[in-house]
Amino acid sequence: MTVPARWSRLAALLREELRQLMTIKPSDRPWQMPFAAALASGLPLMVGAWFDRMDYGLISSLGGLVFLYLPETPLHHRMVALMASAFAMTASYALGVMSHLVPPVMMMVLTFTAILVTMVCRFYRVGPPGSLFFIMAASIGAYSPAGILDVPLKVGLIAMGCLLASLIAFFYSVYILRWRDPRPIQPLPAPTFDFVVFDSVVIGLCVGVSLALAQMLQLERAYWVPVSCLAVMQGMNLRAVWDKQIHRLLGTAIGMLVSWGLLSLSLDKWSISLVMIGLAFVVETAVVRHYGFAAIFITPLTILLAEAATLGHGSATELIQARFFDTLLGCLVGFAGSIGLHSERFRSVAGVQMRRLIPARLFG
Repeated sequence: MTVPARWSRLAALLREELRQLMTIKPSDRPWQMPFAAALASGLPLMVGAWFDRMDYGLISSLGGLVFLYLPETPLHHRMVALMASAFAMTASYALGVMSHLVPPVMMMVLTFTAILVTMVCRFYRVGPPGSLFFIMAASIGAYSPAGILDVPLKVGLIAMGCLLASLIAFFYSVYILRWRDPRPIQPLPAPTFDFVVFDSVVIGLCVGVSLALAQMLQLERAYWVPVSCLAVMQGMNLRAVWDKQIHRLLGTAIGMLVSWGLLSLSLDKWSISLVMIGLAFVVETAVVRHYGFAAIFITPLTILLAEAATLGHGSATELIQARFFDTLLGCLVGFAGSIGLHSERFRSVAGVQMRRLIPARLFG
């Protein structure tokens, strides 16, 4: 290949990457859904601010994220699905908090949680965000300081947040189903070994590896490393994984500037609550249209969600740098894992060994 031909091919590749980066997807999501989602995660913050316990409000706010698992099916089905997700969110956070008590087992607990939750989400075909927020809850819980007597309190707080989100979801569903017909309940396809078991184990192991690297590098409160790893690996193909990684890195880089600006302000407990409600509304409005643009606001939202209770006790610049490095490390591990996940040779070699560990009659 001649030099001009190589340059022409490179230019075409860059144009395609730019086109993928700038593509805005259409969406029919009603504005009431982002508004209800913002209330589900924002009202616990307002209650926490009222009682001057933002740390309690933030835990319940994390449970409010379960609203995002509300399907668009008939009322009876969507509420059962949401309550099952609420249980999974509470259980994931509980496992994370308990793992904090024994740091050497933290990596094993998060790896096991990632594998199990991903298996269940794939078996029941749970739509986006999939297992992402369950692993986020477990990761934040694992890096939350707590004594053994604090575990019941914290688990109770996130359960209350899930309960509030379920109530908001019920009233939202009653309203929206007056104007929109629900989508039919699709029968679950037969589970396959590769989709349910193999992919889940590989994803879980990569989440564990990302956390192990974070611990080896002695990163402080590196909850965002496994979350970034999982977010990247959720792409259905390598092209989707690559696009999501680019969107996440660029969006996070810009979002860090937004976060730095917010953290530089003298935000009180009420301002933090209102800012987080606004960020949640923007994220849920934009994420179905352009993931990179949504990532700009996801970054400050997640930073405030995990760090708001301790703001003012450290340098905002150091916090921003740490979260960006966490994201970069998680994306790199996730992309490396995705290459293996979508490699036919790797799947054939590792899949044979994995099949020997489970009864063959469980999956086709």
